[in-house]
Amino acid sequence: MGTKGTTVKTVFNKTKQSCGCESSCGCDGSPLSRKKRKAPSRKKSKGYYAKVKKGSGTGGKAGGGMTAKGVAKYRKDNPGSKLKTAVTTPPSKLKKGSKAAKRRKAFCARSKSWTSERGRAARRKWNC
Repeated sequence: MGTKGTTVKTVFNKTKQSCGCESSCGCDGSPLSRKKRKAPSRKKSKGYYAKVKKGSGTGGKAGGGMTAKGVAKYRKDNPGSKLKTAVTTPPSKLKKGSKAAKRRKAFCARSKSWTSERGRAARRKWNC
């Protein structure tokens, strides 16, 4: 193994040329080794999103969810997040079957049993 120009069968049933260089390509002389890439950052944020929420206070007084500014800060702190703001458009103005209408419908179905002050505020914001 590690001889220049020989072919070696890999784990995935593909043939690969062994280069034989010890350090220039990062293969370490082994045909099965490969360069490890850095994983995307998964750092958890401290959760200071109260500053960017609508209104002041906690519970229902906070406005029932995060504003666009709060969502932007959360997504910056948590790369790869798919968090979106609430669909606040009235149902009568939404086009039937649109992405926004489907998101709203799914949220309303999912949050049907929420009875706390915060839950009621969120459902009110989503027009449920």
